[in-house]
Amino acid sequence: MPNHHSPLCDRDIETLERATLDAVAPPAVEAIDGWLLPFDASTIGRAKSAVPLRHQHPPGADATAMLCTMEARYAAHGLPAAFRVADVPGMAAVHAALARRGYQAQQPTLVQTGATLHLRHACRGTPAQVSNTPHTAWSGVYLAEGFDPVDGAYRVQALSRSPHVVYASVVEAGLPVAAGTAAFSQGWASVHGMRTVQSGRGQGLAGRVLAGLADAALARGLDRVFLQVEEGNTAALALYQRVGFATAWRYHYWRRPQG
Repeated sequence: MPNHHSPLCDRDIETLERATLDAVAPPAVEAIDGWLLPFDASTIGRAKSAVPLRHQHPPGADATAMLCTMEARYAAHGLPAAFRVADVPGMAAVHAALARRGYQAQQPTLVQTGATLHLRHACRGTPAQVSNTPHTAWSGVYLAEGFDPVDGAYRVQALSRSPHVVYASVVEAGLPVAAGTAAFSQGWASVHGMRTVQSGRGQGLAGRVLAGLADAALARGLDRVFLQVEEGNTAALALYQRVGFATAWRYHYWRRPQG
């Protein structure tokens, strides 16, 4: 299946980042100098890290002063500042300013894009059931044994509060075994929160979740899809490659060491 896509334009990047925040629905978001600043006390990095809407820092602009302004906004919300910045040459001045201010690049993550129709071919069996509202068959996967219960609870809370999200789940023998969500906004379908219980891994359950989400996206006329996956998650990357996803860019979370 082809996985070579045209580079994203500035408008694509902006809508993708706005769609990302539409999915995790932080309680508050501010806009400053071409960046979005989400504020959330949860464990979800995307919901509490400032992100630029373009991959080009304005020539001559003072990156350090900009960072200081954003740090002050996070402090006003009682939160430590964090930044989610693409690893691209156009953001080199921001990377350097962050490093000078004591931030470290952590958690390398890939933004991948694909075609919704290709995503539908993630499985040949029965797609996951999809609901417009959260339910226990969906949320139970995030709270299952083997997952961080605090992080799981935050993810259920965040994904449940977005008006743009649908909820996919697979139940076997009366037990929820796989789940995921898709958000539909800004002209994109986006996949979030893919989870499979430990006992169900390697059985194609994630493919069934993706297929169910693809059906829901296609029914809404959305032909483009994106997701974000940690660079070290080789099993997920192999699945996404099989259904035609390609990496648009990589980013790091820039955070100051705690303690």
